[in-house]
Amino acid sequence: MEYMALLIPLAPFIMVVLIVWMNNQKKLAEKQLDATASSSAEKAAQYASRVQQLEDRVQVLERIVTDRGYDVATQIEALRDTRETEDRDAGVPLNLARKEKA
Repeated sequence: MEYMALLIPLAPFIMVVLIVWMNNQKKLAEKQLDATASSSAEKAAQYASRVQQLEDRVQVLERIVTDRGYDVATQIEALRDTRETEDRDAGVPLNLARKEKA
């Protein structure tokens, strides 16, 4: 019974603390929701960019395969030659494993 007599005057203080705690929890949940939304938007933009890059590559491949008068093997070799030239210019040795064995 003595505890009840002590709790009655403390009840308003306990209520205020609970209200403040609930408001803080609500604000925290809103911040987490905003952070998740912005993170999702960034990921969506990254995915859209990557999809665009892949679509561009597919268009190039389709053009290579469907254009008449072009020899696919010749174009692939030309691309390889271009890549090897770029690699040499960048200072990246090609066939590193073969050079080490020799």
